[in-house]
Amino acid sequence: MNVVERIAEEKIIAIVRLEDLSEARRISEALLEGGVSVVEFTLTNPDALRVMERVREDVEGLSIGAGTVLDEQAAYAAIMAGAGFLVTPTVAPGVVEQGLRYGVPVICGGMTPTELLHAHSLGCEMVKVFPTGALGPGYLKDLRGPLPQLQLIPTGGIQVSNVAAFLEAGAVAVGVGSALVAAGKSPEEIAETASQFATEVRRTTRDP
Repeated sequence: MNVVERIAEEKIIAIVRLEDLSEARRISEALLEGGVSVVEFTLTNPDALRVMERVREDVEGLSIGAGTVLDEQAAYAAIMAGAGFLVTPTVAPGVVEQGLRYGVPVICGGMTPTELLHAHSLGCEMVKVFPTGALGPGYLKDLRGPLPQLQLIPTGGIQVSNVAAFLEAGAVAVGVGSALVAAGKSPEEIAETASQFATEVRRTTRDP
């Protein structure tokens, strides 16, 4: 199973955006324990690539990617560090080009139909709808009417309480940040929240 298929099957990308990554291994193990195995470390932390490499070596069973990849230089560095996928907050043609060159999937972010379709036309199999907190699940349903070919990953504002609504609106997966991993959350709390998200996904997507 490749990473795109894994994201589509598991339906949750845990976004680790922290100033302190010293507990990255414990956080990753807690996510895995709770049933979330696709993890994105954002490059907003200068240690993210080094941490990503170490977690890949130390924790089996994870699919690890790099987030907030802004340009082709950052994309190249992330790929060389072993990122299995790249995520951008905007449409970034240079990042997509690097991903295609090295066979690493890129999930570009956008908000408008124009941006999302552009990302898809560049070669993104999945596109990130960002930020979705103010837009809500109804926006995804509106997008999928004229653009059913887009595999949408809403990110921003995803909670245990609304993840089912986003999936029912047609999201192929969701990106979950501070609701899942936040400064001050213990590994036990992270594992419990991951389990709650995973349970909601199973409840929402199981066959009738």
